Amino acid sequence: MFKWNVFAPARPVAYAFAFALIGALAVVATGTNSVAEEKKAAPKKKDTPKAAPKQEPQQAQPEAPQLIFSPWTKFCLKGQEANAKQVCFTGKDGRVESGQPVVAAVLIEPEGEPRKILRVTLPLGMSLQPGTRVIIDQGQPMTGPYVICFNNGCMADYEASDALILIMKKGQGLVVQGINGAGQPISLVLPLNDFAKAYDGPPTDPKVFEDQQKKLQEELQRRAEEARKKLEGQQK
Repeated sequence: MFKWNVFAPARPVAYAFAFALIGALAVVATGTNSVAEEKKAAPKKKDTPKAAPKQEPQQAQPEAPQLIFSPWTKFCLKGQEANAKQVCFTGKDGRVESGQPVVAAVLIEPEGEPRKILRVTLPLGMSLQPGTRVIIDQGQPMTGPYVICFNNGCMADYEASDALILIMKKGQGLVVQGINGAGQPISLVLPLNDFAKAYDGPPTDPKVFEDQQKKLQEELQRRAEEARKKLEGQQK
């Protein structure tokens, strides 16, 4: 597990940015009980003639929510200590119309460190034992355990080699997968079309980022209002 301190920004907006990228709220997880808890042992029965096995209906996979994505954004932060090193984040999140984040991914680059982290976040309520999977386009899946959970979600870290970053630059979608508490697979895709530009470009100015977040919030509110009016029309 990597133990870099990535929460040392000097400005309040930086705190908001770091948590917006790294955190995700519980939206797609449909249950909190593990599969093992749901499968209780059945009582033993006397031997009876064996009947044809009954086919259990296949469990339908939960429909992926319609997400609104923030653009890939690069932000570089530095602590207030004299010898503090700069840490750069390049991240993106996906939210539902209510504004709640559902999935997030962020590339973390501490200054002077040879290793980089690709950190993905899924909501609370996920089944922890299976861990997570990350796939870029149709590439080879990578698996990783959850390393820590906060109130805003559970996180898994992947070592981001130069080769992986190059694949992300050329890729179309970053697929983040997990198993929710009901034992159902969750698969969410973060578009990569603007990753290379953000990663290779200069860090975003905090004021520009705040403006982007304001526009995103306004768009979310607009969509939520449209959905409310549509629902009211259907009820009438």
